[in-house]
Amino acid sequence: MTDTEQITVTRNDEEHRYEVHVGDVLAGFTTFRIDSRGRLLFPHTEVDPAFRGRGLAQAVVSEAMTDAARRGETVVPHCPVVAKYLRENEVPGLTIEWPGQPHPE
Repeated sequence: MTDTEQITVTRNDEEHRYEVHVGDVLAGFTTFRIDSRGRLLFPHTEVDPAFRGRGLAQAVVSEAMTDAARRGETVVPHCPVVAKYLRENEVPGLTIEWPGQPHPE
């Protein structure tokens, strides 16, 4: 990746995912679905093999978690990439419900 390649992350509600672009090229994404309680469940993160090793999975997950916190959404991390990110990084204001934990009524 050169210094001129701009990395952007956007939320695509139609596709239910956050996308990371390098320039104009879709390089990866993390998917979500909204459950009956309005929580965002993150089951999968993927980066195109041509773009691996550039930190793009962490970039897309970081922005997705920051955006969810800004929106006041609750995140349930099923994806190992998302779970690892959340275990290693604090996201101010983010509500996390870990899979398998009893949920508050």
